[in-house]
Amino acid sequence: MDAVDVIRAKRDGGELTPEQIDWVVGAYTRGEVAEEQMSALAMAVLLRGMTAAEVGRWTEAMLASGERLDFTGLGRPTVDKHSTGGVGDKITLPLTPTVAACGAAVPQLSGRGLGHTGGTLDKMESIPGWRASLSTGEMRTVLTDTGGVICAAGPGLAPADRKLYALRDVTGTVESIPMIAASIMSKKIAEGTGALVLDVKVGSGAFMKDLDSARELARTMVGIGTGHGVRTVALLTDMAAPLGRTVGNALEVAEAVEVLSGGGPADVVELTVALAREMLAAAGLTPGRGGVKDPAEALADGSALASWRVLVRAQGGDPDAPLPEAAETRTVSAPVSGTLTRLDAYRVGLAAWRLGAGRARKEDAVSFGAGVVLHAKPGEPVGAGEPLFTLHADEAARFDRAEAVLEGAFDIGRETDFAAVPLVIDRVA
Repeated sequence: MDAVDVIRAKRDGGELTPEQIDWVVGAYTRGEVAEEQMSALAMAVLLRGMTAAEVGRWTEAMLASGERLDFTGLGRPTVDKHSTGGVGDKITLPLTPTVAACGAAVPQLSGRGLGHTGGTLDKMESIPGWRASLSTGEMRTVLTDTGGVICAAGPGLAPADRKLYALRDVTGTVESIPMIAASIMSKKIAEGTGALVLDVKVGSGAFMKDLDSARELARTMVGIGTGHGVRTVALLTDMAAPLGRTVGNALEVAEAVEVLSGGGPADVVELTVALAREMLAAAGLTPGRGGVKDPAEALADGSALASWRVLVRAQGGDPDAPLPEAAETRTVSAPVSGTLTRLDAYRVGLAAWRLGAGRARKEDAVSFGAGVVLHAKPGEPVGAGEPLFTLHADEAARFDRAEAVLEGAFDIGRETDFAAVPLVIDRVA
């Protein structure tokens, strides 16, 4: 086959055959299809879409590109969570040790920053000594010893996704529903988890801006998971405003530790508990039976924090070491008094990216200390001249561009102008 023929077929709105999909995914993984050719195909898929049959076959081809893990025999049921990506979305950090403390095993394969959203591995790597890359044997050992592991997918696990994930980040094709679904589900099915809970974000800071698109993605992924024998459920959650009060790698780690210590922002706590309860249910565990704790109890009694410390140490990290701090800070003040009625997650995420918390190219490094601290969330009062944001960067030259994008990121009005929306919008199973 020829890559150009496959590109043209999708560009012109055709349905790719199973043979075309198998060939192009395999050839790209082997390096026989050039990056620019796969970039063109990814853009064609973004613009033309895929049928359910195409998405299913694309997922199969991604799975077939590498190995599949097997975590049977751990002595506890396995369950994983995946978020489609948001701003300030540090939920994996408190969630994994909380679920582990409640009795499930969590093989959490995570990724790096994608577009304006932060990556779990980038956050975790801000912890001195912590390492993301584990062999399959090391991953199983950590999972057996601690009940949870947060790590990068190994080179043998869905290698097609590994290449394509990085490519999509820098070619404007992140938002493709077929690509998102196949990427997530090929990796999650390959990792061998018995159950999966999906956190599908909706709003300005998410890849899915509207509820219909988010539901389509959720249903697509739940269908793929169920078809492969993985108990799969999805929560649709709000991403109009950032999660928590920090956006940036080390800043978010510190906030996650606050949550694990029994405090932290209410929205981060709420979503952590909601997802943890779904994960336990998907794994067949019921709080109050057989010694299974409720996640809220694990956060309150210190067992989730103890689990976190064990998890961090198991991968070489020092949970007591100071986290990286940016060299420079700048405060952005509220121009008027009133109630913060809107805080645009996308713009805040873009500001953090401009400060150095994200990457423009897949080979770029991130600044662990860079990011944005939010002094108010929607629905809260602000006073003229009071801090609204604190910007963190290693280079003061980055502040002006970040501040420029934040100028249109918020509205301040009357308290009656604010209408609260639920954090968990819907459930798809």
